[in-house]
Amino acid sequence: IRENKYKEGTMQQELDAKRKLVVHKMMAIRSMKRGTINEQFVPRVSKGRATDVLRGPYYVLSRREHGRTVSVRVSGGQLQEVRADLSRFEEFKDLCEEFARLTERLGEMEREQAASAEAEKKGLKSRRRSRPK
Repeated sequence: IRENKYKEGTMQQELDAKRKLVVHKMMAIRSMKRGTINEQFVPRVSKGRATDVLRGPYYVLSRREHGRTVSVRVSGGQLQEVRADLSRFEEFKDLCEEFARLTERLGEMEREQAASAEAEKKGLKSRRRSRPK
């Protein structure tokens, strides 16, 4: 039984260490953006009428905020930086998922350990009562 408790304690320590590493990685992200980059092409206007010639591409960062789509035009010079920020947001979401998974497992282990300890405790009490005096 002691060996099993040692393994459980070690596994819990490993899970805690992994959770701390995930949080450390999250904190290392200094810049990120939510949304997607879209390309827009605009018809060229000549003498007040649209022509078949398209101007562009123009880059637009779009995301949902409070149930509405918010779009901001991104200049060509900012495009690479914005794409890197979007990539870091995807990394952040993956880290959040990993943190949730590790925390769920840690909680399950702690509840199992508490239930096991309680069952062992009850088992010891019942043996003591059943001994003849």
